[in-house]
Amino acid sequence: MNLESHLRARRDAGHKLLVPYVTGGLGVGWVDIVRAVADAGADAIEVGIPFSDPVMDGTTIQEASQRALDIGATPTSILTDARTIDVDVPLVVMTYYNPVHHAGHERFASSLAAAGIDGAIVPDLPVDELDGWADAADGAGVETVLLAAPTTTDERLRRICDRSRGFVYGVSLMGVTGEREQLASRAREMGHRCKAATDTPVLLGVGISNAEQAVEAADAADGVIVGSALMSRVLHGGTSDDAHAFVASLRAALDR
Repeated sequence: MNLESHLRARRDAGHKLLVPYVTGGLGVGWVDIVRAVADAGADAIEVGIPFSDPVMDGTTIQEASQRALDIGATPTSILTDARTIDVDVPLVVMTYYNPVHHAGHERFASSLAAAGIDGAIVPDLPVDELDGWADAADGAGVETVLLAAPTTTDERLRRICDRSRGFVYGVSLMGVTGEREQLASRAREMGHRCKAATDTPVLLGVGISNAEQAVEAADAADGVIVGSALMSRVLHGGTSDDAHAFVASLRAALDR
């Protein structure tokens, strides 16, 4: 499934986009959580491939990643499991460059495509260092999503938006992922800046914790990414039914 065309079609039909994040390899039930959030109304799903030094991730995603690593999760095992996920929305992996480099650009890209993965987010691989990976990903039909931060200059933002595939990931605050009591003050500004620079779908992520914040952020963009708030529920014993209920509440709020 083509990530960008799917999101564009949803956006152009008047929907705000919702992309939940699920840590891959977090127990045998992680694929059931992916299926549940797809059924609850996700427009795409971000699957985290855990890495031991997750510089962008806050305590919740770090804990989820470490638990997955402790029980033996690897990129290979997660992608093997991903082959069994039969959902009608695109899947996007999020990982760091070290596993990509270790596997090799072409091998990693082809392994994503073979597992039915439609896009990749590699947050520590900036726009001016994409050579090699971008070519391999494009060749395998995997869309590389780039991130833009509040401190990104206008010139660099245009470069990011021009090169990003699938969607542009607008980072709503300076800092790591995690739940916040309020939406970051610069989130709306980030959404407006990205929207002014591109017609590619723009999603805001990092620090979006509940339905109210999702609606507020989506008002300035095309949609939102929600990770820590979902994974916190899973880490505290939440089931796939609980994940479904939470994502369904976000979907309902965005659709009002």
